[in-house]
Amino acid sequence: MKPAEGTERPVERRVIDGHSIRWDAARAEQAYADGWWVRATLADSLRQAARDTPERILVEDGPHELDCRTLLNQAESLARHLAAEMPAGSVVSFMLPNWHEAAVVYLGSTLAGMVAHPVLPSLRERELSFMLEDASSRFIFIPAAFRRHDYVAMMERVVTQLDAPPTVVVLRGDQGPFESYARLLEGSAGQRLPEPDPDAVRMVMYTSGTTGTSKGVLHTHNSIHALLRQIGQHWMAEPGDCFLVPSPISHIGGSIYAFEAPLLLGVKAVLMDHWDPEAALDLAADRPCTHIAGATPFLAQLLDVARSRKETLPALKLFVCGGASVPPSLIRSAAAHFDRAVVTRVYGSTEVPVTTIGSLDPADLDHAAETDGRPGIAEVRIVEDATSRPGEGEIRVRGPQMLAGYRCADSESDVFDELGFYRTGDLGHWVDENYLLVSGRSKDVIIRQGENISPKEIEDLLVDHPDIAEVAIVGIPDPKTGERACAVIVANGLPGPDVAALAHFLDAQGVARFKFPEAVVLRDALPRNDAGKVLKHKIQAELAQCQATA
Repeated sequence: MKPAEGTERPVERRVIDGHSIRWDAARAEQAYADGWWVRATLADSLRQAARDTPERILVEDGPHELDCRTLLNQAESLARHLAAEMPAGSVVSFMLPNWHEAAVVYLGSTLAGMVAHPVLPSLRERELSFMLEDASSRFIFIPAAFRRHDYVAMMERVVTQLDAPPTVVVLRGDQGPFESYARLLEGSAGQRLPEPDPDAVRMVMYTSGTTGTSKGVLHTHNSIHALLRQIGQHWMAEPGDCFLVPSPISHIGGSIYAFEAPLLLGVKAVLMDHWDPEAALDLAADRPCTHIAGATPFLAQLLDVARSRKETLPALKLFVCGGASVPPSLIRSAAAHFDRAVVTRVYGSTEVPVTTIGSLDPADLDHAAETDGRPGIAEVRIVEDATSRPGEGEIRVRGPQMLAGYRCADSESDVFDELGFYRTGDLGHWVDENYLLVSGRSKDVIIRQGENISPKEIEDLLVDHPDIAEVAIVGIPDPKTGERACAVIVANGLPGPDVAALAHFLDAQGVARFKFPEAVVLRDALPRNDAGKVLKHKIQAELAQCQATA
């Protein structure tokens, strides 16, 4: 929605269970009055579901299924153990793939009044150590191994780097020197569980920062409830529907579809622990799935496989696509092939998820393909500055589903404006008054396979490489992954480092592999302005021209 007129108000803060959050009493009162915020929590929803529909399947993970009764029993057992070990508001991390056990950890944390902290399994020692220390995590759940990576060995290294390491709990394999997940499910007999405060923080999720440092985004029970109520209202979700969840549960999208939607919307979540378009099409056709959400590569690859098999997924109601640049032609092609579904672009962030809900009228393919959709419950304003083109400016948003602040309050100094709007750093303008079009990013972020990469983080590491004098990391378009990271390097002598040399160097620093540059370009100098700032837009334009003429 377009923003209502507002006046500047000083930022208030509340401390609940040890977490300091931003608080606007007037907007909170309105959110409660409108029903976006409620006094109940997901803990109440789980208990009610176990009473009313104990055998209803909530989560499917390959051969594993969790019904309402089983999820409550396992989550309560885990919650009693957690509550016996630490106070409400403590952070419980889990570095798990899209496995059904993650739902138990998430709901167990909720029942115990803890803060859930999903961690991307593809991260490595450097990022993980930072997050665990920054969040003051008390527990972390990990797989013994996943996709040929030994997590137990990695955690043995990580705990030696932390002054107050968390308790490490291992799933699906040899626990090594750490705790067994199975033992924690035995619970702590007689341990009383708290009644969670709906205004309390219930999740912290870290994003790639443009400054090179990740920021812990805080969401409350109610900010997530508002998000799910919006989805239920606008995305044609009905009890008995089936959501395919290929997006990682360590992303805001994956977490809400896997953990929240089954209880708040009455649907089933079918989890995929890694993306495989052939397997995704099988699941979507066989279950059958009604809703899918994913980044551009997911839709493009699913469409390719569906075309080759002549499979149109007649049960599919909605595919929402976002997380990076989405070609209009892809939306049009997918809508033509999956002819019973609405296929639309959407826009949002970890800070304000599902800012736009897309264009949901099947007859309005133009807005679905050519814009990022209309806002839902979030207010959106476009703020122009002296350098803006007419009508274009920074996208700023606020709403009942927005973050309650950052883990480190110092990170908030330049991300909220005087009216309490979140400054996205993205550029956009209105199309036909009600539809938002994101036209560019003012923030220096590369989005690859739906994952955000901070160029500065990688630049700050590579500048210490002995063969590099200067380096700039830029994103270049890629039809399969959305963008690729390219390292433009001024070398300390020839031949200069190649992709393999950079990968070896970054791997030794404990950096996640998805952040490694996928291309290297050598230059005699980097273009700069009069103040010495590297002109990345000029580099990107030159690289794009080279691609076009190649």
